Amino acid sequence: MKKAIASPAPSPEGPAAARLQQILDLSAAEARAGGHRPPRLIAISKTFGEADIRPLIEAGQRRFGENRVQEAAAKWPALKAEFPDLELHLVGQLQSNKADEAVRLFDAIHSVDRPSLVAALAKAIAAAGRTPELFVQVNIGDEPQKGGVPIAGLPGLLSDCAAAGLPIAGLMAVPPADSDPAPYFALLAKLARRHGLTGLSMGMSQDHDIAARLGATHIRVGSALFGSRG
Repeated sequence: MKKAIASPAPSPEGPAAARLQQILDLSAAEARAGGHRPPRLIAISKTFGEADIRPLIEAGQRRFGENRVQEAAAKWPALKAEFPDLELHLVGQLQSNKADEAVRLFDAIHSVDRPSLVAALAKAIAAAGRTPELFVQVNIGDEPQKGGVPIAGLPGLLSDCAAAGLPIAGLMAVPPADSDPAPYFALLAKLARRHGLTGLSMGMSQDHDIAARLGATHIRVGSALFGSRG
């Protein structure tokens, strides 16, 4: 196991509103320490139902993330109708045959990672007349079990996106487990700058503070907000 530069982010305590505020305060402080603006918090609500989600909405949280199109379609339309300012982010892998539904449902997609998906999204966006915010997922640790375009393939995929008319907001990555996340976050930031991208979707419950210090624009926090998944 590689040694991390810091302990995992402290676990917030108390009811949902208190946990939310603790995470927001910590990420904002770390971002300021690194010379960056505070990141946007995406509450990862996969496997959690309305009873768990609603307290966070009532506490002011407006960005939520799901891993699967089908699960999101089952629980979010009614909540979005009730709270029209909610943003729904897809943070899991997207099958090309789900692109149409994903474009209709999500306000952001963080897992653009292959030419076939680029083509499917371009077609779906043209048909739907709406364009979610799009992030290219990078396999930052070159892990065969993870999605994401290899670093060497990033320029080509971004060229594919440009040719298809897809506006890319930034890059997303998940560092290897049990390793120091800081070098991977720094590398993702470097790749984004190289390609003129400003969005950085990086950092989760255990390392969102490090990601914020290194320039994350979006952090994806689940268990620290909702607790452990069964």
